[in-house]
Amino acid sequence: MKNKFYLYCILCFLFNVAGYSQSTVFESLSFESNKLGRKVSYSIYLPSDYSTSKRNYPVLYLLHGYTDNETNWIQMGQMKTIADRAIANEEAVPMIIVMPDAWDTWYINQYDGKVPYEDMFFEELIPYMEKTYRIRSDKESRAIAGLSMGGYGSFLYSLHHPDMFCACAPLSAAVFDDTVMEARKARSHKDLFNRLFGPGDEHWKQNNVLKILSDWDQNNLPKIRYYIDCGDDDGLLDGNMQVHQVMKQKGIRHEFRVRDGGHSWTYWRTALPEVLKFVSQTFCRS
Repeated sequence: MKNKFYLYCILCFLFNVAGYSQSTVFESLSFESNKLGRKVSYSIYLPSDYSTSKRNYPVLYLLHGYTDNETNWIQMGQMKTIADRAIANEEAVPMIIVMPDAWDTWYINQYDGKVPYEDMFFEELIPYMEKTYRIRSDKESRAIAGLSMGGYGSFLYSLHHPDMFCACAPLSAAVFDDTVMEARKARSHKDLFNRLFGPGDEHWKQNNVLKILSDWDQNNLPKIRYYIDCGDDDGLLDGNMQVHQVMKQKGIRHEFRVRDGGHSWTYWRTALPEVLKFVSQTFCRS
């Protein structure tokens, strides 16, 4: 009898593990972008019941950081394991997670029009995903998040396209004020930022998260839920603190977290469960 009980426990465990791992991740798929004149790679997470149901799913666009690509959230961020666990524990709703490659574009349209990445994202990538996968196409079912460069990109997209997303969760966002940007254009990121933003500051102004927030009409604030998270040892904390202050002054509702940690995958792996929970709550409210 005792052995049968142990066997039953083992079978239950194996059943749970099997159920836990039924989600599917496809890495480094691609589609042809006419705007960029090249293929755009992406990875995608499909929840466990995707192959057996006929339902459409909410979607989270999860953006990578500088020097990373479409695989890093999977390989370094353990995204599949974290998403599987959150959904199995009913802390997150089943969702599709799309992770596109952005190279070193900083997710913007390059100032000279040669690499219109942002246009590609909204005019080609999102329509392609919604045509290829069973993704809900309404704002209330679409969220965006990212880390570092991807945190900046998620912030920027939510402000440039406030009617496209219901939730935005920037992690350790690379948000700079004018002084920091001038220093980076002159020294640490000289070639890159001059190629992206061009001479002068006109194109930078159009893509400066702090300026866009500061100039936002207080009578027409973006109807987006924000979750901002940055480590207390992160070199980008100052920019995130500035964003928090501007959003408070403007009356833009948001959650702001400063936790123990730095600019590392160790930190972002602990942030992702909360991001999934946050966007899921937003999906359910809509």
